Amino acid sequence: MSTEWIKGLSQLEADATPAVMITVVDERGSTPRNAGAKMLVSASERFDTIGGGHLEHKSIKIARAMLEERHTQPKLERFSLGASLGQCCGGATTLLFEPLNTGIVQIALFGAGHVGRALVSILSTLPCRIRWIDSREEEFPDNIPDGVEKVVNEFPVDEIEAQAANSYFIVMTHNHQLDQELTEAILRRNDFTYFGLIGSNTKRKKFEHRLKAKGFDAQLLERMTCPMGIPEVKGKLPAEIAVSVAGEVIAQYNAAFGTKQQPPLPTATVERLAI
Repeated sequence: MSTEWIKGLSQLEADATPAVMITVVDERGSTPRNAGAKMLVSASERFDTIGGGHLEHKSIKIARAMLEERHTQPKLERFSLGASLGQCCGGATTLLFEPLNTGIVQIALFGAGHVGRALVSILSTLPCRIRWIDSREEEFPDNIPDGVEKVVNEFPVDEIEAQAANSYFIVMTHNHQLDQELTEAILRRNDFTYFGLIGSNTKRKKFEHRLKAKGFDAQLLERMTCPMGIPEVKGKLPAEIAVSVAGEVIAQYNAAFGTKQQPPLPTATVERLAI
């Protein structure tokens, strides 16, 4: 039995990349692969195979739809196989789809100053994967926490394109002009879950004035969180600001917690691929 998926799993877990593990859990009659066969699917890659043909094509489509919709619960799908759709086996197979790494928050944090260092020390203890970005290598501490990737780039704005969709962006650099450029690039993407910009209400008004002059509409600007942090935490120390911002991040990724009943254990649904 092929083990290519094991190498893929190691790679995707190291990068905290969301993926779906597809496992053949039941086989009836003639099927492309036996029970236990696995395939791993991310948004852009596939590792191993469950037999090729229309069944595999359909299963990849299901897996990527689950990633797009950010599913966190596994599900079973039963398929009847037939020659009319390229599966000449004539049997039936049941596949288990298991989301992996979907609960990890992807964060791009710009700024390695006092507040940035205090914030990273907190975020690194949470279910987060952090890309910590600054142009000044000397600002980073000698020891970078686990789950944090240090990125030194003379042009930090270039790092925005590399970030995954639905990421969290936190901007707290040493330079207002750089903050402005980062803000424009993040808002142009408009595919983030959270965007926080450090600063006061006065800074927000100045930025909004400049952004509107460049054609950014008011509805888009509402997606920018500035000032950042929990309002009740009013301290100005780096640690106090960091706690406030981390609390807001936690509130964001826990926003749906408790709003729905816990889903039941997965039950098989039947999809007919052929008559």
